Amino acid sequence: MSLRVLVGCPTHRCKDYCLEAYAKAVKSLSYNGFDVLLVDNSPTDEYFEKIKSLGLNVMRGPQFDTAIQRIISSRNLLRKYAIENKYDYLLSLEQDVIPSADIIKRLLSHQKKVISGVYFNLQKNLSGKVVPLAMLWSKVEGEIGIHLSEDMIFEKPGLYEVQACGLGAVLIAREVLEKVEFRAGTKLGEGWDDMFFCRDAKALGYKIFADTSVMCQHATTPEGKWQNIVKF
Repeated sequence: MSLRVLVGCPTHRCKDYCLEAYAKAVKSLSYNGFDVLLVDNSPTDEYFEKIKSLGLNVMRGPQFDTAIQRIISSRNLLRKYAIENKYDYLLSLEQDVIPSADIIKRLLSHQKKVISGVYFNLQKNLSGKVVPLAMLWSKVEGEIGIHLSEDMIFEKPGLYEVQACGLGAVLIAREVLEKVEFRAGTKLGEGWDDMFFCRDAKALGYKIFADTSVMCQHATTPEGKWQNIVKF
């Protein structure tokens, strides 16, 4: 019997530009035993209705003044849904992350409690230059994170233990969800929900892994999907 996987993420109308690509990708996932659920925290029902029109399951998330509050509350609605409906895993798959069709099967094959694929985001490197970096960290000290070496992604792809990962393409076992609630800092310098999740999971003894052969496309927008949105 296949393990049951819930695929989903918080979303907002600012992700409208990649909705159709995401819908096509999740409908193409080559795994028996998964469901999709998005949590829309847009201010009106317009985007909610558009998501439904593409055949994706969606629920409304609560409204708050800041994006981080909306994201956290939406993530915890997904967490609650996964636990109450007895899914074995949650695949946290952000709407702008487009995976290969076999991502669930490949991540499940490692039998890990927390395991991420690879996607890149525009980030400042240690020299302060904005470049594409994998949302995987080999070392985290305070606000400073060392991204996983590109050799481990391009030259020697495989299974690696990491100190932290983004929540864009990560498979999380129900056992972990039952113990770790999503949260974040109250200001930008304190960190986003991904760092807090990894820190909390590791504090309970869970290791975090990445399969660097599982590559995803990140459909980001350099001009700013965060335009006119208050983050914290």
